[in-house]
Amino acid sequence: MSFKKYFELRGNLASKDKIVLTIIGSLFLIGCWFLLAEFLSKTLVTQDESVDLSKISETEQRYYKSDSLLVANYDTLENFSEEKLQSFGLKKQKVYPLLPSPVKVLKAFPELNDKDDVIGNTFFSIKLNFLGYFLAILISIPVGFLLGLIPLFRGLFSQIIDSYRFIPLTAVTGIFIMWLGLGSEMKVAFLAFGIIVYLIPVVVQRIDEVEKVYLNTVFTLGATSWQTIRSVYIPYVFSKIIDDIRVLTAISWTYITIAEMLNKGGGIGELIWTAKRQSRIDKAFAILIIIVIIGILQDRLFVFIDKLLFPYKHLNKGNKH
Repeated sequence: MSFKKYFELRGNLASKDKIVLTIIGSLFLIGCWFLLAEFLSKTLVTQDESVDLSKISETEQRYYKSDSLLVANYDTLENFSEEKLQSFGLKKQKVYPLLPSPVKVLKAFPELNDKDDVIGNTFFSIKLNFLGYFLAILISIPVGFLLGLIPLFRGLFSQIIDSYRFIPLTAVTGIFIMWLGLGSEMKVAFLAFGIIVYLIPVVVQRIDEVEKVYLNTVFTLGATSWQTIRSVYIPYVFSKIIDDIRVLTAISWTYITIAEMLNKGGGIGELIWTAKRQSRIDKAFAILIIIVIIGILQDRLFVFIDKLLFPYKHLNKGNKH
C-alpha cells in the first residue's frame, strides 16, 4: 500500500481512509491527554471518612485533628505507607488540579445526569441557540440585501454596521440586562446581536461576489430588477450564506454560555459556572465534550440541509474530483 497519497498537496482521501484516520487521530489525542493528565497529577494526603476515630489512640487522634501538625509534617506523611496513614485516619488520593484524566471525565457524566439535569439544561441551551439564530437570520438577510443592493442604504449604514464587529460582546451584556432583564429574552437578544454583527456584512459580501456574467444574461433577457433579485441574487446568496451560517454556529455557543453564566436560569453555561465554583474541572470538561458533540451534529445537519436545498453545489464538487 502506497502512503504517498497521504502527503499529496491538497490531495483527496477516500471515505474509508477518512474514517480510519479520524479514529486513529482521536485515539492518539486521547492517549496524549491521558499521559499529560497523569504527569500533571498530584498525590495528596486527605482525611479518610471511613475511619472510625474512636477506635484509634488519643495520641493518634490529636495527630489526626491537628491541622498545623499535618501541614508541618506533610512531606513525612506523603512517604508513609497506606497502613500507617490509615491508622491516623488518612489516605493518599491522586488529584488532577490542572487537567482531568479522561477516566475522571467519563465518570463525571453520570453525576451530571443525576445531580445537574444535564439533559434538560442541554436542550434549554439548544432552544435558546435556535431562537437566537432564527431571530438573527430573520433580521440579517433582509438588511444585508438592502445594504448590498441599494447604494443609498449602503452609503448610509454599511460602514456603521461593519464597525459593530469590533464591539466586545462581553462588555455589552450589562446593557442587555438593563434593557431586558435576566430572563431568556435577554439571552436570545444577546445571542442574536452577536450573530447579526457578523452575518449582515457577510450577506453584503456575498451579493458583491455575484458574477457579472449572470447579471448580463438576465439583463439581455430583459429581466426587471425584482426578477434579477429573484432569479440571480437570492439563489446565489442563499447557496453561499448557508456555509457562513454553519461556521457562525460555533461562535453562537460561545455567546450562549456567556449569557447563561449571568444568572441561574438553566443551561450549559450555568453548569460550567457551577463546576468552576465547585473546582470540578472534570465536570467542566465533560460539559465541553457535550458542546462539541452538539456542534458536530449541528454541522452535519447544516451539510444535510445544504445538500437537500442546493444539490448542484456538491455535484460540481464531485465532478472536480
